[in-house]
Amino acid sequence: MSFSKILIANRGEIACRVIRTARNLGYATVAVFSDADRNALHVREADSAVHIGGSAAADSYLRTEAILDAARRSGADAVHPGYGFLSENPDFAQACLDAGLVFIGPPPQAMRAMGDKALAKRRMQDAGVPCAPGYLGAPQDDDAHLVAQGVALGFPLLVKATAGGGGRGMRRAESADALPAAIEGARREALSAFGNGSLMLERLIDHGRHIEIQVFADQHGHAVHVGERDCTAQRRRQKVLEEAPSPIVSPALREAMGADAVAAALAVGYQGAGTVEFMVDAKGKHYFLEMNTRLQVEHPVTEMVTGLDLVEWQLRVAAGEPLPRTQAEIAFCGHAIEARLYVEDPYANFAPQTGQVLWWKPQAALHAGVRIDHGLQEGDTVSPYYDPMVAKVIAHGRDRSDAIRRLRAALHNAPLLGLRHNGRFLNALLAHPDFVNAQMTTTRIDEWAEQGAAILQAPAPDDKAWQVAALALVAQHGASWRSDSVAAFDMGLQWGEQTRQLRLHPDRHGGVAIALQAVGDPGAPDPRPVQASVLRLEDGQLRFALDGVEQSAVVLVQGAAVHLALEGESWVIHEVSAFPDTQSAQDPGKARAPVAGKVSRVLVAAGDAVVPGQQLLCVEAMKMEMWLCARAPGTVSAVHVQAGEQVESGAVLAEIAVTAPAE
Repeated sequence: MSFSKILIANRGEIACRVIRTARNLGYATVAVFSDADRNALHVREADSAVHIGGSAAADSYLRTEAILDAARRSGADAVHPGYGFLSENPDFAQACLDAGLVFIGPPPQAMRAMGDKALAKRRMQDAGVPCAPGYLGAPQDDDAHLVAQGVALGFPLLVKATAGGGGRGMRRAESADALPAAIEGARREALSAFGNGSLMLERLIDHGRHIEIQVFADQHGHAVHVGERDCTAQRRRQKVLEEAPSPIVSPALREAMGADAVAAALAVGYQGAGTVEFMVDAKGKHYFLEMNTRLQVEHPVTEMVTGLDLVEWQLRVAAGEPLPRTQAEIAFCGHAIEARLYVEDPYANFAPQTGQVLWWKPQAALHAGVRIDHGLQEGDTVSPYYDPMVAKVIAHGRDRSDAIRRLRAALHNAPLLGLRHNGRFLNALLAHPDFVNAQMTTTRIDEWAEQGAAILQAPAPDDKAWQVAALALVAQHGASWRSDSVAAFDMGLQWGEQTRQLRLHPDRHGGVAIALQAVGDPGAPDPRPVQASVLRLEDGQLRFALDGVEQSAVVLVQGAAVHLALEGESWVIHEVSAFPDTQSAQDPGKARAPVAGKVSRVLVAAGDAVVPGQQLLCVEAMKMEMWLCARAPGTVSAVHVQAGEQVESGAVLAEIAVTAPAE
């Protein structure tokens, strides 16, 4: 069982995470990388690296033979699968063993028993573990049969891939009419993400809480649980915030779920790290959902409340050592919360984003009790090929309110500029009464989206943001505004659809008076000018004073664009051009790609009549499907793409001759 060099069959933050612990224990590490990840951080941090294929996961990280060949060429004698990709694929685990490699994970037979969600649920039913009603059978290719089974179960219903995890391959159905589309969509996404389109049906426990138990087992018949994590804050079945311990779990419930989880692991001969997931209803009754046969994304919160390194435990178990601690020796201290930083726009239906990382200095947020796991570096290009999660910000405190305060401060102090992301939303969610008072449910964020709640409305820049953006622009121009001239000048700035006029009056001492001119009401007086000055501008760090109060901001000026991070908020504010673009991207006659990605479906052809809201095409990026719908009635005049084609963000995919409104 001994090994000395570990190949990490993954990428991004989890690859960096495994490399860190492996190095601490004296193991050499090997990274694998795709075309898109050639210059990625995990490649630079590993002792050696091997290229395994094209940018798409199917051409690289999902290629078993390429990974085994990389292990052979690099001299690796063990493989850590991370999470996602092949981490829950028993055939991959078996292939590693057949190649003489130590697989740092559970045995293939245990993965088969618990990695297939339908099979795992059958085993739990046989063991007497409470399970939500569901359908786990065949045939899988008869949609009419699946619909009939769903109707018999009742609604709301979750259509769920039997393979994989991460919220992929899941669709909610509220009625029999919605079920066929849910089945078709879940199957398509499951095939794309996991290569397996098998589905199961499960009655949804609405307004419940998602609680999971971390388990560990060794090769000597020992198993323990390492407490629970509360993963209730989700959107579209994808976790957003996770915490340990759960604010609603009593000692008795923890003991009951822990006992069920350990029994489940022992029943299948489990080894290594695993997570048994439960749904807890409003009455405090728990129901088995599934077992994830791998390390979880949210494992850091367990590490922070226990002081354990779970990756170290994985490596020791894989090497044949007994578990480092018994159940009685595992203790918990304080509270920890993890926030997942996604490059997606929460104010545009969480659409994934691509682009270049212009500013990312997480070390500025690493104060007491704060940890940031990431795989980013400035200059990286975030591509459409992989999951949109780019970092995890975790905070530990003596209690829950302490952890919330520290996590909000960490998000404030670690701005990411260059791409839209959910950082501001995370901060608002941490402060929302439903989260603070432990009243979240797994559907709450989705309900907010349907209701158009304020937390999902993009915050506009306040007066200070406009003023600092203007100050950054004049500072960028250097001495031209510091001269003896005191002539005032006007500057137009724009954010989204909002424009503001500012009057700037430089003085002979290097300062400038900035007045925001009144907008909308010509009779309203202009706001009082503020006296502003640049104290220091170095490497994007702007130290400034407004009316004698000194503050700091991050500003990156690129042409007419100011990328600004100020007081926990971030914006891109543009100086208004004298030659505006007359080609509006909002033209209802053009269906444009919302992000760079792959066209997965085309539902219309030239000559088709369409009505507002009708689905036209689907673009898939970062494991998420985005439908383009008609915004006006008309006739399709052209379709420029086919299913399977890669497209750039903003590309015109179809054109519609819009029907003129009747007189």
